[in-house]
Amino acid sequence: MDTVLLRTFVTVAECQGFSAAGKVLHRTQSAVSLQIKRLEDQMGQALLERTSRSVLLTAPGERLLPYARHMLKLEDEAREALGDTQRGELIRFATSEEQAAAYLPALLPRYAERFPDTRLEIHCDMSASLVKRFQEGLLDVVLSIRHLPTQSGQLLGWEPMVWVVAEGVSPAQWATLPMALNPEGCIFRAHALSALGREERRWEVHYSSQSPTGINLPVQAGLAMTVKTPRSIPEGCRIVGEAEGLPPLGQVEIELHRRPGHTSEALEAFCEELEHLVIDHDGVAAPERSDSAS
Repeated sequence: MDTVLLRTFVTVAECQGFSAAGKVLHRTQSAVSLQIKRLEDQMGQALLERTSRSVLLTAPGERLLPYARHMLKLEDEAREALGDTQRGELIRFATSEEQAAAYLPALLPRYAERFPDTRLEIHCDMSASLVKRFQEGLLDVVLSIRHLPTQSGQLLGWEPMVWVVAEGVSPAQWATLPMALNPEGCIFRAHALSALGREERRWEVHYSSQSPTGINLPVQAGLAMTVKTPRSIPEGCRIVGEAEGLPPLGQVEIELHRRPGHTSEALEAFCEELEHLVIDHDGVAAPERSDSAS
């Protein structure tokens, strides 16, 4: 059985679409469709059901998928065992600057000890931008804050959002709340402005920046307030207490995206280490895991 065709099949199944799979595999949509047809011809059965909006697995496709994943894993392991892989696998990882600051100091030394030859290409940007680049096949692993439902994101947990001001500053001193926020499209900004709107509080965005530094500096100077998760409170700042009259903000979802149709010991270990660090972090509420051994 052709593992190239199996890899294409697994990628289409995980991306739930030919176009998205093509971006990951760096092939045209028509080339992906042709490879799936060749695999279906070999198997003598339809493996995917095409609809106007998505691609679904047929019953034979659902039965084949776990075997295909296992065969690809064995192929990758065999290549590694025989030295048929390029020394120093490259993992293209992306996350926000604040998540990088929270998790990478513990992750990088631990991972480098296990996989000293693996190369990491680290990208930091706003979550929505990184997920888009992942969907275009430009990244291998993305740790993000969920903005919209995705086909590739694995929910790791939830974090509360909090109002943040400089120490010694009270929101009561402002008739109109001066805000320091990320640009339009940021879920923290959306939650903050929506919460203030429901309470009919007056506000104005005085400072806007894609960089945490650009947000933190005016807040630390006592010139504005912002929204963070508890892990990202800047030095010299504090969480605004519930008794200070600001509306609750709710929670954000943390999700992990990993490249479909590809596995290696180094990549799997990186994702597992990262997942454990996120779930074990103070303030992160992890979803309950079902016991598969029942």
